[in-house]
Parts: sequence; C-alpha cells; structure tokens
Amino acid sequence: MIETPPLVDQYCQGVLRTELGLGTFEARLVPSAGPPAAGTTFFDTQAGFAVRRWCPPLLGLEPHCAPARYLARRRELGAAEAARRLLRGSGVAAYLLDTGAAGDLTGPEELAVAGEAEAFEAVRLELLAEHVADTSGTAAAFLGHLAEAVHQSAAGAAAFTCGTAAPAAAPSLGAVLAFAPGPPGRGEVAGAAGRWLARRARGEAVRDPVLLRHLLWSAVDSGLPVQLHAAGGLDGPGQRPDRGDPGLFTEFVRATAGLGTRLVLLGGYPYHRQAAQLAAAFPHAYADVGAVVGRSGARAAAVLAELLELAPFGKLLFSSGGGGLPELHAVGALAFREALGRVLGGWVAEGAWSRRDADRVAAMIAGGNARRVYRLDGRP
Repeated sequence: MIETPPLVDQYCQGVLRTELGLGTFEARLVPSAGPPAAGTTFFDTQAGFAVRRWCPPLLGLEPHCAPARYLARRRELGAAEAARRLLRGSGVAAYLLDTGAAGDLTGPEELAVAGEAEAFEAVRLELLAEHVADTSGTAAAFLGHLAEAVHQSAAGAAAFTCGTAAPAAAPSLGAVLAFAPGPPGRGEVAGAAGRWLARRARGEAVRDPVLLRHLLWSAVDSGLPVQLHAAGGLDGPGQRPDRGDPGLFTEFVRATAGLGTRLVLLGGYPYHRQAAQLAAAFPHAYADVGAVVGRSGARAAAVLAELLELAPFGKLLFSSGGGGLPELHAVGALAFREALGRVLGGWVAEGAWSRRDADRVAAMIAGGNARRVYRLDGRP
C-alpha cells in the first residue's frame, strides 16, 4: 500500500449551500451545455459511477446504491451535514479556493470549517476587475484602482486564477494568448478599458483580449503563482464544456520565463498530456492533475499514468477541480488516492520502482509540490 499523506487540493471552488433535487444535482455533475438527453441520465457517466462508488459510504450507505436512494439520504442529512461528511471523508488537509464562481457557494472560511482543513484564496482576476470597474468612473481611475487591488490581493491570497469565465462566443484565454502573448501597451490598455467601462454599465463581463492580457501580466508582476485555465466548465449548468488546449499557452509560458512567477496549467481531459509536456519543458510551469481523475472514474489510473509519463514528478499538483457539489471534491480526492496507489504500487510490484521512491513521489504530488509552489507553510 502506497502511503499518501493528507492532500492539498490546489484548485477547487466552494460548495452549494442549498438542497438539490435530481435535475439540479445532475446539472452540476458533468460539464454540459444543457440537461441530459431524454431517456438518459448523467449518472450514467464515469463521473456518475464514481460518485456512486465513493460517496454513499461517507453518508452511511452501501457503495453503488441507486441515485434516488443516495439523493434521498442527502436530503435527510441536509446540505450542510452532507457536505461536512463528504469533505471530511476526502482526506484533504488544505484547499486553494477560487472565490470567483457564481452561485450560493461557500467561501474559504466556511469550507475550512466544513472540511476541518486549511483554506486559502485564489483570486479570480476577471471578477477583481469587475468589482473595480463598478466603483471607477473613468478609464484612468479604473486602471489605477486595479493596480492597487492586484497589489492588495497579492498580500493575502495564495494565487491568482484566470480564464474560467469567458462565454462560449468569446475566445478562450489560451486562444487570446496564442495570438498575442506579451503585455499590451499603455495606450492599448487605456483604450480597451474605456470601451469596456461603457459596456460594463450593461453588465458585460471581462472578455476583451487586451484587458485579459493586462490582468494576467499584472498578476505575473505581483510574483504570486498564476493558475491558467485552458477552458471553462466548472461554473455551473449551461456553461460550455472544456474546449481549451494548454498548448495554446506555450508562447505566454515562454514569455514569462525567468520572471520568477510560477504558472500552474489547469488543463483537463483530453488535454492533460499537453499540460504535462509544458511542465516538462519550462522550469516555472506546473501541471494540475485536476478534475480529470475524478471524472474519468474507472479509467483514473490510466489517465494519471499518462501524466506521470511526461511531467517531472516535482511538477505535478493534485486538485479535485470540484465546484458546487461536495461530491466532486470527495470523488476527486478519493479516486486520486486509489489511482496513485494503483499506478505506483504496480511499478513497485514489478520492481521498476522502490517502495521508498514511490512513497516519496506520492507525497510530492499529493501535497508537497503545492505547499512549495504556493509557499503555504511559510504564510502568516
């Protein structure tokens, strides 16, 4: 048995505070542009089967119980108690929480209490810009206040995160940076800010490529680690499925080399190999194991083995990628533990690895790498 220490979930979002019916639960279970097709259910997916395997025992039920029985037990316990049991049963010691997701989600302090764990904030750059814009009357004021907000956030947060919120009609963050990876000029930024502020009055989110680049380079200048989302998909029902390739970030990663800022690539299946390749190629780039393990269910070990084929072991970071449903946090953690034990344990049994090395690498990926990258142990 490979020894895996308490995990650091280096990217997740909060959990819903509300009770959920079947339709609402399924809408959160897998990334989809709409509900399941007539006569089908999202429980009939690898993610659905993984939830039915790992989560029922945490709520006092037998593994693989029927979805209706599971949801009835969930309602019986209540949303808060079910979340508490699922989070505490996952073996996570620390969370890095993206606080920019929409919905009635728990924040870092609530998640820490529910999970009996530490919780740190990853500040979403787009949301930070929107908050600043709503209190700034001119482009000059907006840019000045934004610089101050980034500086203040860097003093208290563990990371910045960017690229999760673009609508399906807008280019992904990777596509923006593939076209123009460098920082925009002052005139470009001022013009883009003025145009966006006029549209912001109608509620438009940040989607201007110039402003996105300005946000990212402001974060890079802060020195805080930056999480780059190759695609969306975690923000709830109706969002686009994952559609991004981490390989699109290659030129941006190259442009930021030597600046001292660590970049964490949040890819997602089927793009996990590209993220691992970038982590291998650039000293300041890291690859997230992410939601791919929990969502690939019975194939989790095979997917994890592919990451281990390509990336240096000190460059891989566990995360559940969970958001909304505490089940996604629990499945991500528990499936990761089993998959890692199966892969590394197999190599030990074959004589390819020593048991000592397997335990050491498991500890690195489970939490040690994240604690080093985000400097969690040295924070006040």
